[in-house]
Amino acid sequence: MSIKGTEGYAGVRDLPAIVSAAVALADELGFPSSCRLEQGRFLHALAAGADTIGETGTGCGVGLAWLVAGRRPGVPVVSVERDAERAARVAGLFADIPDVVILQGDWTLINDRGPFDLLVVDGGGNGKRGAAADPERLLRPGGSLVIDDFTPMTTWPPVHDGRPDSARLDWLEHPALLAAEVRLAPDLATIVATRRP
Repeated sequence: MSIKGTEGYAGVRDLPAIVSAAVALADELGFPSSCRLEQGRFLHALAAGADTIGETGTGCGVGLAWLVAGRRPGVPVVSVERDAERAARVAGLFADIPDVVILQGDWTLINDRGPFDLLVVDGGGNGKRGAAADPERLLRPGGSLVIDDFTPMTTWPPVHDGRPDSARLDWLEHPALLAAEVRLAPDLATIVATRRP
């Protein structure tokens, strides 16, 4: 979830309808931490190549909406949100869209739904605190994992608060993954990793 991500959509036109609806829900609920526009466009592109999609940390459904708007027809999408009110409201928002399931509870509920071709680890799975989500369990061989909301690295090893960024390094050096950091904006980077065959 991005700090001030929701406000980045103010005045943006030509969004997919479901993305606009999710942004409106985030505004209504006062939820500031939606997926940033740059990240959403990236997720939209990645979703087109997946046969199964999972997400942890639904929030108000903005990132989920980008995934749904980018997927091919019939591709199932599962998202987990721990906050009961948000989960219920997002489930209502996506109720008429086939093959979209919103689970309410801890992010580990995603473990029973995989493996996935594309998994976005956002509000769960300790994406920023180390690799707690098990890519060998959650991804098909060749499947992609996305962890967003990093500041772009400028040194190696990457540094956070004056120390090596162990969370980022856990993903970049994970033995089951081929991983890279992708800069989406001057202040925004995402890690994209593929499960080794």
